[in-house]
Amino acid sequence: MHQLWAAVRQPFALDLRAMALLRMGMAAIILLDLGIRSTDLEAHYANMGVLPLTAMLDHTWTPYQFSLHAISGLWQVQAVLFGVAALVAVALLLGYHTRLATLASWVLLVSLQNRNTMIGQGGDDLLRMLLFWGFFLPWGRVWSWDARTAPPPARYDYASAATVAYIVQLALLYWCTALLKSGPEWTREGTALYYAFSLDQLLLPGGRLLYHHPDLLRFLTFATWYVELLLPIALFIPVGVRWWRLLVVFVLFGFHLGISLTLFVGLFFLINMVSVLGLLPAVAFEWLTPRLAPHAARAQHWRTRLPRWQSPWQLRLERTRPAQPSHRALWRAVREALVVSVLFYVCWWNLDDVGRKPGRWMSDSTRWFGYLFRIDQHWGMFAPTVFKDDGWYVLEGTTKSGQVLDLNRGGAPVSYAKPASVVSLFKNDRWRKYSENYLFVNYSWMRPYYCNYLLRIWHENSKHPPLRHLSVVYMKEVSLPDYKVPPATREVLCDCEPAPPVAAPAP
Repeated sequence: MHQLWAAVRQPFALDLRAMALLRMGMAAIILLDLGIRSTDLEAHYANMGVLPLTAMLDHTWTPYQFSLHAISGLWQVQAVLFGVAALVAVALLLGYHTRLATLASWVLLVSLQNRNTMIGQGGDDLLRMLLFWGFFLPWGRVWSWDARTAPPPARYDYASAATVAYIVQLALLYWCTALLKSGPEWTREGTALYYAFSLDQLLLPGGRLLYHHPDLLRFLTFATWYVELLLPIALFIPVGVRWWRLLVVFVLFGFHLGISLTLFVGLFFLINMVSVLGLLPAVAFEWLTPRLAPHAARAQHWRTRLPRWQSPWQLRLERTRPAQPSHRALWRAVREALVVSVLFYVCWWNLDDVGRKPGRWMSDSTRWFGYLFRIDQHWGMFAPTVFKDDGWYVLEGTTKSGQVLDLNRGGAPVSYAKPASVVSLFKNDRWRKYSENYLFVNYSWMRPYYCNYLLRIWHENSKHPPLRHLSVVYMKEVSLPDYKVPPATREVLCDCEPAPPVAAPAP
């Protein structure tokens, strides 16, 4: 019986050092994400931007959501919340009051994502879920401020319902991604990457090099699909676990590195690469430890010379003294039951998501829990088929003198020719995602807000000539098979004019 339990437990045991790396990687991603988002505080999170609070409540809000970022439409309030989130992320990075820092980071991340869902992508779902499961993981047990005075653990392998949830979550990500790719270009024709690399809004130099090799693209398409479908099985093989883990980490690192070199996906590839750090087996650290020993010794030398600082804050979720055995057993049982229940719900959600008829397995009345705690997820990257409507934006502004300028190119005379690099027209991936959603008819309510925002920021610069009219134009170029390039068609998505000046009140 003991041997059977050991065999069942082994695929779900994680190394405490790997979990510490996962914690630090997650914190670094949060800080990087905050840094990128902070360049658009007003545009994406304030009432003067593209999604005022009234529009958010009318079009993107559900009764079960919460958002601290929705308490005010001022960008200054958003800046304060961003600063608090950054401080909490630093605490998570250092492992300072780790569990409390994890909880606070998760709350602030959910709050931020709920404030503007029009700029979200699949990597945001994964980041949110890893923080959620991380709250139940002992990822502050080593390599953290909390563990600085604690003795080294007797053993580094650790298994619990939370480690099962983390591994199952990673498997669900790739299984659902593959199963949702049900179109013939993925399963039969092998043309999915051809169409993906036909999207100038996403294409990077690495993808441009591969684009003109159809046989290679066909091979890579099928390889992508089979990797996503079959590789997660290796996570559940009870023999040779450490080698299977190394294989999974190595393949997924290479997989997402390849994505980062070929397609403009923002932080998606980094989030996915960090997500597998918790899978690193003990053999990886046995190889790394002697090589990092000299650096660790220097760090310990400087750490002993730093003055001790005692936190004035008493609020913490870490245990400060040994718990009674009965209390420890009760807490562990409650925690394990909670994690198992949520994991069942997550599997149920994903089962319904990949079903042929969404809503067959999970009714709307049972989705409130997922929306409230933001464990809702969808892994439909390029699924079921690749988006075919390609193109680029021309922000066509007409001055009072009749000159037509393109605001998307800094006010240069308007030109409808395709830019040498369409990707370069986007400030970051958040804007690219926003512009993608901007195209959909069911999101047409977004269009006037963006148009008016563009007019306002243009006129705030005194060097810019005043505009009497602005058109958001999309030069649509549908991706066709066999490298055929159709002529682009001009589609006007929105027209707007500057608001008339407010008359001064009569004396």
